[in-house]
Amino acid sequence: MAEQAGTTHAGIVLAAGSGVRVGGGRNKAYLPLAGRPVVTWSLELLGRVPGIGRVLLVVRPDDRELATEVLAGEPPGVPVDLVTGGATRHESEHRALLHLADDIREGGIDVVLVHDAARPLAPLALVEEVLATAVRTGSAVPALPVDDVVEVDDTGRLSHAGRTDLVRVQTPQAFRGGPLLAAYQAAAADGFTGTDTAACMERYGDDPVQVVPGDPRNLKVTYPADLVTAELYLLAAHQP
Repeated sequence: MAEQAGTTHAGIVLAAGSGVRVGGGRNKAYLPLAGRPVVTWSLELLGRVPGIGRVLLVVRPDDRELATEVLAGEPPGVPVDLVTGGATRHESEHRALLHLADDIREGGIDVVLVHDAARPLAPLALVEEVLATAVRTGSAVPALPVDDVVEVDDTGRLSHAGRTDLVRVQTPQAFRGGPLLAAYQAAAADGFTGTDTAACMERYGDDPVQVVPGDPRNLKVTYPADLVTAELYLLAAHQP
């Protein structure tokens, strides 16, 4: 993975959403998963990726104390900066980028990866591929094909089946820091709010977003059953 001397990459873990649908009485990022808070799996993962020298955890204002306790109890092996997020995912991403802005502008940070705390099972190989692709092309978003999709015509009848051009986008999503920061500054000036990092880059970036194959294990914890599924994945991965 080619890098210029003195540069590094940064990883952002988003945990500033409410996360209430999964239950448990608190933000899902801090619920237990195989004996550890969900968020620690993503933090540890990014800390293991060669080339990532900065990690940010974006949290709700009400969760800062809890996040500090989690980091003290399970340090991920790399320094983690706590950043207070905003009311939307887009605003939280923007605040994280502003935290990195000086280093991005000075050339100290090349690629920025943005990952969901709610995706604790992203394989290391997937993250490495996303990062390597972004270093090479400027962007990378993992995605899986959408199965069983059909089109419906204006009369409400099926027109044809078997489309293969639709995908389900995952995280981490990675982009070169300079264009990413510029895109979010342009979005702020326009009042634009994207659904994810790629949405902002599609609108304000100069180049198409590169897609790489995602991984079915990289599930997003949204409902209580997702925690059960994630734990089963982890148990299967650690069986002799």
